Amino acid sequence: MQGAQTGGIPERKDVPETDKWDLASMYADEADWDADLQKAKDLAEEFAAYQGKLKEGGSGLLLEALQKRDAIWLPLEKAYVYARQKKDEDNRVSRYQALCDQVHSVMAQVSAKTAFFTPEVLSIDPEVLQGYVQKGEVGIYGHLIDELLREKEHVLSKEEEGILARMSELTSATNDIFSMINNADMNFGTVTDEDGKETELTHGRYISFMESPKREVRKEAFEKLYAAYTAQKNTLATVYHYNTKTDAVNASLRKYSSARAASMSGDNVPEDVYDSLVEAVNRHLPALHRYLALRKKVLGVDDLHMYDVYVPLTEPPVKEISFADAKEMLKTSLAPLGEKYIADAAAGMEDGWIDVYENKGKTSGAYSFGSYDSKPYVLLNYDGKLKDVFTLVHEMGHSMNSLYTREAQPYIYGGHSIFTAEVASTVNENLLMNYLLEKEQDPEMQKYLLNLYLEEFRSTVYRQTMFAEFEKASHELVERGETLTAEVLCQIYGDLNRKYFGEGVVSDEQIAMEWARIPHFYNAFYVYKYATGYSAASALAQGILKGGDKEREAYLEFLASGECDYPLELLKRAGVDMSKPEPVEKALELFEELLGKLEALL
Repeated sequence: MQGAQTGGIPERKDVPETDKWDLASMYADEADWDADLQKAKDLAEEFAAYQGKLKEGGSGLLLEALQKRDAIWLPLEKAYVYARQKKDEDNRVSRYQALCDQVHSVMAQVSAKTAFFTPEVLSIDPEVLQGYVQKGEVGIYGHLIDELLREKEHVLSKEEEGILARMSELTSATNDIFSMINNADMNFGTVTDEDGKETELTHGRYISFMESPKREVRKEAFEKLYAAYTAQKNTLATVYHYNTKTDAVNASLRKYSSARAASMSGDNVPEDVYDSLVEAVNRHLPALHRYLALRKKVLGVDDLHMYDVYVPLTEPPVKEISFADAKEMLKTSLAPLGEKYIADAAAGMEDGWIDVYENKGKTSGAYSFGSYDSKPYVLLNYDGKLKDVFTLVHEMGHSMNSLYTREAQPYIYGGHSIFTAEVASTVNENLLMNYLLEKEQDPEMQKYLLNLYLEEFRSTVYRQTMFAEFEKASHELVERGETLTAEVLCQIYGDLNRKYFGEGVVSDEQIAMEWARIPHFYNAFYVYKYATGYSAASALAQGILKGGDKEREAYLEFLASGECDYPLELLKRAGVDMSKPEPVEKALELFEELLGKLEALL
């Protein structure tokens, strides 16, 4: 297996086929891919025949149009997933970038040709539409009609929707520009590792360097990474400014009070859920500062710097875990979810779902992705650490959610709100941690696991809430007509970093540039859902472990629900009410409880 910091990063062609995902099951060749693009374009042309007829056409014509619209997007989304994942295999390959550009162009064309649909449906008297739903005359589309009526005041005229659809390819460009700068063009140089070897610094290796027991290795990696971003600070600030401005303009055009209101409206989540999260986390910052003080004490440093906050406080007995062992750990730790869940996950891990290791040009990080009729793929950059096992169970949580949803739901409800999707992944992480803490009797391993658990809390609840504060502040500045320069962004981020880490940590000047390397900032108001999702998952995992068949079955039903109802309603059925502050408060109280246990051991 590939180790953390040994040797060079391989080229894609040198990675064994058994360690790659199976995209050939989507398309045998590009001719099949082209055929799906053409199919979508042809169906979009035919769809134009419904224009001007839906208002008087009755429920039968509306149902037919809804079904035809699904038939357009099903192959188009599949083509998009394939192109995106081929590009992610190696961002340097211009052919894959061209595939992405091509499918983006077709998606914009199709959006423009079908843009009349929503305004025309909403021109039908609401009572008539509700009558169709109540009488079952629009089949599976009742919830969709309810969503359309809820968003009615934010839908523009046919002509205006058409213009916005045609502009979508341009307005999404900032994300693509950032991705190319970050994944293809950025060069961080090399770092002298613990053995004195010059080793390439990459996105995938950065955290491994930051966990090095040698402080000079951590410091060099930290400084070189941020030096590369600082060299591009004005370009990156401009890209982020226009990304944020696009959010603000789109929200304004659709008559939302703010970009945040527009984003949260999609999930039908009140804005006070966001604000109460920030307030709760701010109330519990003293616990984070207490944890960081413990870190400083254990490391025995005079000053705790930002390059000291990732290094484990104790060394794990086993330094590397093979991917085969990681899969076994998944199957054992997730046993509380039942035999079928384990069997399905085990089959998926052997069926070409996962792209395992880092290669040159590969997109950094990890994700679960796929289309309605593809495998629920997982991209990893597996590096043999226990954290990578947690990443595996996290992403497989997403993929199992997708598997069960697609088995149970029609295409229109076959996706997931991020608000609920992060629950499915984080429940798995909680179950793995619970399994390890119960299994391990070695005090050193107990310390390591508690430290890891606290780090998960810090990175998911505290860190993502800090990100949420940054997004809110940056969007509010743009909405007031101000420009997000590198200096402005560094000031906002630096101030937040000092607040969250407290006076006991040195906020090195380089950390103010961290905003420049966070891909999620290009999908506005996404990150708060990690914190709420973690809190909901903590509650659900405890329910599964302490409860019985009832709690497990309610959770498995949740995994199969997709988007058949609003996120808060689906979570209520599963057993947690995220409209109230209690789940976040309980999660933060658990952080303090775990911190107390670690303090006692250290």
